[in-house]
Amino acid sequence: MSWTELLYGVEDRVAAITLNRPDRLNAYTATMAAELRSAFAVADADESVRAIVLTGAGRGFCAGADMERLSSAAAGETDLRNDGEWPTEGLAANFAQRCSYILGVKKPVVAGINGPVAGIGLVLALYCDIRYMAAGAKLTTAFARRGLIAEHGISWMLPRLIGPMNAMDLLLSARTVTAEEAAAMGLVRVLPAEGFAQAVQARAAEIANLSSPRSTHIIKRQTYEALFQSLAEATAVANREQALCRDTEDFREGVAHYVEKRAPNFTGR
Repeated sequence: MSWTELLYGVEDRVAAITLNRPDRLNAYTATMAAELRSAFAVADADESVRAIVLTGAGRGFCAGADMERLSSAAAGETDLRNDGEWPTEGLAANFAQRCSYILGVKKPVVAGINGPVAGIGLVLALYCDIRYMAAGAKLTTAFARRGLIAEHGISWMLPRLIGPMNAMDLLLSARTVTAEEAAAMGLVRVLPAEGFAQAVQARAAEIANLSSPRSTHIIKRQTYEALFQSLAEATAVANREQALCRDTEDFREGVAHYVEKRAPNFTGR
């Protein structure tokens, strides 16, 4: 498939989805939103892909919503709610919202935050499983300084990632935060700016090539569903899944490659 506001490629079992409006710091549009969901679906369905990297073209990750749309909305010409309604009932609804569908992608999703990130761009990064940020790069929630509110589930996600006080700091002040301060909060991990894209690719490829795709899928599902479960419920799920592992090819291969001191050859079965 081809997209107009994204780049897509696969290398070493890693699909790279790149937001591609570099002249606008990859500002988010309705077209980009639709294409991003489509690209994630393609990567998730591709058996040759075992991890996904989300990053931005040029010097930024995503500067937030395109200002032309915000200006139009401020003038009363555009409805900010024009992307439809989302389901609210049942566990599956939590993984089917405008941005939270990324949590439901079966494969590990790594954010490569290569430059400035704000607003909905930051929200997208929060829904990724692991966030790497280039040294010296900056982020902001932005919403409060635009007369907006905590959008797209960030009020739920951010406190769970960095705690309520840190979340309130970032949301209420909408101040600019460096990668290094964000790392101290536990929000990201910092990598050197030089060679950043290659370093992120290497981290994702390590997961893609050394971890069982069956395991990563189930672990990801366990982790996010556990946010809505008691400890007893999460443990019961783990017990059921552990019993199922014993009859899988990946479990046998996981033991064999370790004993034989060789690289694994997982099939995902």
